[in-house]
Amino acid sequence: MGTHRIYRMPVAKAYPHYVTKAEKKGRTKEEVDTIIRWLTGYSQEELERQLEEGTDFETFFARAPRLNPARRQITGVICGVRVEEIEEPLMQEIRYMDKLIDELARGKAMDKILRQP
Repeated sequence: MGTHRIYRMPVAKAYPHYVTKAEKKGRTKEEVDTIIRWLTGYSQEELERQLEEGTDFETFFARAPRLNPARRQITGVICGVRVEEIEEPLMQEIRYMDKLIDELARGKAMDKILRQP
């Protein structure tokens, strides 16, 4: 794994960008946290601890308590690549998170983002 620089980047470095992107479109930090918790299975306290500790993306996803099986329903293009076609598992997890934040910023309803019927 570890060939991409993003794998070693602290999630806390990207997190403010996720929040800013959402807030610029009238969404909230709480919604960003909800998305990340839904995707990874972290509690709010566990998520905050990962951010405070400077956990990198590789470790963040490796420690995730329960990756949501519904994440496989996430489709579409992020950074010019279809997320469902990304072969490297860690990169796919990172891009799933990016895609969900994009959907939030585009104004999609939370129940649709969280793949709820």
